[in-house]
Amino acid sequence: MHKIVQKIIFIILISIIMNSCQEKLTNHISFEINENWSFREAGNSNWLDAKVPGCVHTDLLDNGIIDDPFYRLNEYDVQWIDKKDWEYQTTFNVDKKILEKDVVELEFKGLDTYANIYLNNQLVISTNNMFISWVVSCKNYLKQGPNTLKIVFHSPIKIGLEKRDDLGYYLPGAENDQSQLGGLGDKKVSVFTRKAGYHFGWDWGPRLVSSGIWQPIVLNAWDKVKIVDVNIIQEELTENEAFLLSEIEIEATKKAEVIILCMVDSEKVGEQKMSLVKGINKVSIPITIYNPELWWTNGLRSQKLYNINIQIKDDSGLLSSQLKKIGLRTIEVIQQPDSIGKSFYFRLNDHPVFIKGANYIPQDIFLNRISDNDYEKLIKSAVDANFNMLRVWGGGIYEKDIFYDLCDKYGILVWQDFMFACAMYPGDSAFLNNVEKEAVQNVKRLRNHPCIALWCGDNEILSAWYRWGWNENVIENQGQNIVDTVWKAYNDVFHNILPEVVKKYDPQKLYWSSSPSAGFGELENGKSGDMHYWGVWWGKEPFTKYEEVIPRFMSEFGFQSFPKFSSVKKYAIDEDWNIHSEVMKSHQRSSIGNVTIEEYLLRDYRKPKDFEMFLYVGQLLQARGIKIGIEAHRRNMPFCMGSLYWQLNDCWPVASWSSIDYYGNWKALHYTVKEAFKNIKISFNKNNDTLDIYIISDSLVNIRAELKLSVIDFQGTIINEIEDEIIVESNKSQIYLKESITAITKGFNQNEILLVAALTDTDGKKIDKSIYYFASPKNLKLLNPKVSYGIERKENNRFLVKLTSDVLAKNAYLQSPVEGHFSDNYFDLLPNEKKEILFTSEEEIEKISIENRIIIHTLIDSYK
Repeated sequence: MHKIVQKIIFIILISIIMNSCQEKLTNHISFEINENWSFREAGNSNWLDAKVPGCVHTDLLDNGIIDDPFYRLNEYDVQWIDKKDWEYQTTFNVDKKILEKDVVELEFKGLDTYANIYLNNQLVISTNNMFISWVVSCKNYLKQGPNTLKIVFHSPIKIGLEKRDDLGYYLPGAENDQSQLGGLGDKKVSVFTRKAGYHFGWDWGPRLVSSGIWQPIVLNAWDKVKIVDVNIIQEELTENEAFLLSEIEIEATKKAEVIILCMVDSEKVGEQKMSLVKGINKVSIPITIYNPELWWTNGLRSQKLYNINIQIKDDSGLLSSQLKKIGLRTIEVIQQPDSIGKSFYFRLNDHPVFIKGANYIPQDIFLNRISDNDYEKLIKSAVDANFNMLRVWGGGIYEKDIFYDLCDKYGILVWQDFMFACAMYPGDSAFLNNVEKEAVQNVKRLRNHPCIALWCGDNEILSAWYRWGWNENVIENQGQNIVDTVWKAYNDVFHNILPEVVKKYDPQKLYWSSSPSAGFGELENGKSGDMHYWGVWWGKEPFTKYEEVIPRFMSEFGFQSFPKFSSVKKYAIDEDWNIHSEVMKSHQRSSIGNVTIEEYLLRDYRKPKDFEMFLYVGQLLQARGIKIGIEAHRRNMPFCMGSLYWQLNDCWPVASWSSIDYYGNWKALHYTVKEAFKNIKISFNKNNDTLDIYIISDSLVNIRAELKLSVIDFQGTIINEIEDEIIVESNKSQIYLKESITAITKGFNQNEILLVAALTDTDGKKIDKSIYYFASPKNLKLLNPKVSYGIERKENNRFLVKLTSDVLAKNAYLQSPVEGHFSDNYFDLLPNEKKEILFTSEEEIEKISIENRIIIHTLIDSYK
């Protein structure tokens, strides 16, 4: 006992010593200005409470001035808001210590968008870009005691209309700008403001053009020096050493003698004395990391992150510091000429990686409502579904730091668009200068993240100019000189400004000028570069077309579904429960939306008996289509090396291409993608009477395994079995078995049987299981299953659900009476198969809350 007490005392002493050694900044005061805010419509005398960060719409909602814009048709009733100017105001205290500092600054991390900022009734700055952080030196405007900060937001619509009128010609595109809904007729103004394009509407989103303080406001006061920026450049990476260069930018208020320290995971690896001059100082310090651990993507290996802390000290102590989390890895986009065109694949740490993931949009139309937990939940959902990349699409925002931090943590690469999509933009000097400032700031902010894999100039603009009739329209209606003017603006932004910014500030990354394209300024051709394929959906082509249109890298393809019924109930009432009702049509922004879902559904499925079953089968339809596409892409590696479907998530409750609805619920698609993106996957391809059994591996090593095929009927009777011992080759897709369908089915009715392919390792552990049906879902002669289940309580609000069925239970869909998440759903439960899944409740509940209360539907329930 005495030794235990001694040990405890020793640990406490060490802890005290360690804490005392963690130096604090001696010269820096910092705090957020986030309290006591109020707002009003400009010219109105009535001030209301406001939240910061926030926006006008959510503040009006919180004060009961407007109803929830997401509910039913309420969106139409709030279109007046964006035509008004709005004022925000607060007071904050400044003490003598702050005013004694050399420098006092206000940092506005995100203002949306046109704002005049007044400090104690003096205009200190005007802003015009929501993607930029604005810093104001404000010491001369401050006083000891209470200080008043007022921000006047000017209507982006009124300013947009003025800019449109002043332009002197009309810009093509911006079809997703829902100007008619906003009462503007065909006057589309979204392109004139450096603001998230999706705020003005999209074919999956509402038109809710807000204004406000969407990111924090911070007061910083400091003496002597401040680290402005740190860039960690990886110069060479070997098995034994990583050679880095830390480029440090320092601002000094006067001459000073300082010591600059470089710490890696709390260990000092570099030190340099420096004589600073007043103003901006730059210094480079080499760093060597021995026996480096590499950063890998999800599913390959771990994601080691090194903490690099740059510190500046003088005799008085620590003056300034900046922490960077970096990952050591090489990332390249390989475009190697071949007999067809050029390859297009990502090579990570000298290893070709098949890219698996989706396109990402902002998680809410009102950005202030997205919590850190929301980011964690969504990125974890991508990780759990075996993603290794997200594309941050160009009609949203450069995401908040937490998004990229989580992608670093979990091994998700990011294809980062600049914020331009589906429109031509102005080309005046003020606009171009604004764009350049935006690009510089965001490239510098994000470049040290190991997740950043590529910078892309725009979404679909190059294709639209040449293939959507924009060019011809301008020639016909405005003349060749306007064509030249419009194209010059495009060329200035996407072929000059943006590539030069990337070259200067992040030269180790590829700049890809437009998605899709075959190369810099080259139109998409399927033989090189990336592709957006929309023949399925917009072209009404069958899902099997995905097996024919195989590009080098598929960066967009998709199909729609509705949210589940419990989600629809949150924004619609029973009289709306029809896909052709006004509410359901409004919560569907694709011009061909609901009728297209219905048309495709009736091709492959029997007509659902009611609205709830239509929603359920619609999700199965979406999952079926995208699975066909994903597996076709994967089977065709290395020719095709990427599959990013459109889209991961929603920004409001809506029928869309998403695999996760606005409320965070996984659709059938996300569960299906989780299977389709597994590192090792069995996939089938039918060629006339021959069934090719592929195994696709993203593994770094070969695996010895047993492949077993079983043909069974829907009651579980075995018709045929084939077994083979194989070696699954690493990072490869290949055919391991070819079987005659006629031979393996032995004359049985193909509407009543299925094929199960199971892959197990040498210890008998399951690697993968895939099911092949010889007929479409519409033609299957399903039996009515008796699905039984039991529940066992686990830790952390988790419950183990054990299921079995007497016959095939196709697309078993489990619903819980409490909010939560099933680890698997919409799955096929084979006859007499024992399946275990986890249910995680969002809140603490007792077993009785869900016992005997889980509802299970299967496909046969949708029409019988």
